[in-house]
Amino acid sequence: MELENQNPEVFQQTKDREVLPEEWDDSVYDEIDRREVFDLIRTIRDPEHPLVLEELNVVQEGHVDVSDPDGSVVVHYTPTIPHCSMATLIGLSIRVRLLRALPERFKVDVRIQPGTHASEHAVNKQLADKERVAAALENEHLLKVVNECLDI
Repeated sequence: MELENQNPEVFQQTKDREVLPEEWDDSVYDEIDRREVFDLIRTIRDPEHPLVLEELNVVQEGHVDVSDPDGSVVVHYTPTIPHCSMATLIGLSIRVRLLRALPERFKVDVRIQPGTHASEHAVNKQLADKERVAAALENEHLLKVVNECLDI
């Protein structure tokens, strides 16, 4: 398989955030915030490169919106090139990581950052379709690729 983006620009990763003792205490209610969600997705592996999404600037903390009281998470991600054929797989990996990690009360919405991909509307439609996502995850090969991106 030939790489579409053979020399991607690599960005510095942010430092791990300090986890406070009260965050480990299950008796204390701790709202899920933007940084917590970003920490869940920043280490997802790119399907083409031996890099994580944060290093490729595909995900950024500022493109994550969380409303804990409303139970909603919206993530906008930026493919490395406007015609990236892996855009749907990357979005699916982000969605799966969040669906597996967040409490069930959260509605997860994963979208391409507007204006950054030639097929953003089609990809966004696929990622928003729960039945398509469920069907995709029933495909053993695709699930294996997603799990490899999630480093499972």
